[in-house]
Amino acid sequence: MMPEAAYIYSPEQLNYKFSEDHPFNQRRLSLTLDLLKELGALEQHQIFPARMATDQELLLIHEEEYIKAVKSASTGLVQSSYSSTFGIGTEDTPAFPNMHEAAAWLVGGTLAAVDMVFEQGYKHALNLGGGLHHGFRGKASGFCVYNDSSIAIEYMRRKYQARVLYVDTDAHHGDGVQWAFYNDPDVCTLSIHESGRFLFPGTGNVNERGHGEGNGYTFNIPLEAFTEDDSFLESYRKAFTEVVEYFKPDVIITQNGADAHYYDPLTHLCGTSKIFLEIPKLAHELAHKYCEGRWIAVGGGGYDIWRVVPRAWSAIWLEMSGQTDLFKQSLPDTWLKRWQKETDAVLPDSWYDKPDMYPPIPRKNEINLKNERTLNKALEPIFKKKTDNEKQNVLL
Repeated sequence: MMPEAAYIYSPEQLNYKFSEDHPFNQRRLSLTLDLLKELGALEQHQIFPARMATDQELLLIHEEEYIKAVKSASTGLVQSSYSSTFGIGTEDTPAFPNMHEAAAWLVGGTLAAVDMVFEQGYKHALNLGGGLHHGFRGKASGFCVYNDSSIAIEYMRRKYQARVLYVDTDAHHGDGVQWAFYNDPDVCTLSIHESGRFLFPGTGNVNERGHGEGNGYTFNIPLEAFTEDDSFLESYRKAFTEVVEYFKPDVIITQNGADAHYYDPLTHLCGTSKIFLEIPKLAHELAHKYCEGRWIAVGGGGYDIWRVVPRAWSAIWLEMSGQTDLFKQSLPDTWLKRWQKETDAVLPDSWYDKPDMYPPIPRKNEINLKNERTLNKALEPIFKKKTDNEKQNVLL
């Protein structure tokens, strides 16, 4: 019998590194892999290699001139116009040696995950090296050079004629994926993120709903800053459940940024580890209900690489592979001792954060009410369609 889940990883994915002090740190992948192995939750036969995406695959989304610029920057030839024209060489996305190859390995990991599901018979596949959702067709943005999720979605559409639902729970709006498919009725995007009022990239408003034939297939839930677990999860559950029933996809791809946590240094949400245990649980359930189990998950943001990301991303694999009983155990002493000496942050020994980890939020009720209104407004097209269908059924 074919196992349910495949874990995609190659050491080459660690080479996506802007600098020693850049917040995007792929050491997260090593911390997570090591935690899963110490738990006894990931065996070698469950790990499959990523690969380097070809130029033809990158061209599914990206423009040829942009790819040429990335390759040029990879060799140290960064022209002064690259930052304004291609977004390369900026403070957020500086050039680094072999940047093209490193970014293409992240894309190839997500494509390998796709093929494990569509060709090898696995129900689910996880590529934590992916999730670079800010990359545009002709421009790098927000730490993202190539947009692996957009390329994977186009790859699934062309190779497998799949209807794709993309669900993004990163604290930042999934702008690159949204704009890539804004006119496409066969790709539906749902992004639940902190409002762009104070946070990059500033987009992801409720009224961004798609254009042309794609109108009605883009959903955004911009949450208030300081949103806590209950309001976040209420928005996520209701939005995901309504959108998947409305769109009826062939496959679900989830972007699992881990930066909605209170500890994250770049965002302003107040999630705890609880949301990262619940997010994959619903994705797993809905993938089986609507897509015969087809679920591809990628990583994303997450800038507290010690206290948050390893637990959050391990939780995806434990859910995919049916090992959630391990949440009842403490994190392994061997893992804690090995990595504690690498950081000044005190590593948590539990999957669950303490309830008093941060002071009470003064505007909690107001924030929750605003989020509820935002959610209902975002889902208005679905509610309207339901009402219209009910009226039509009465007339018939």
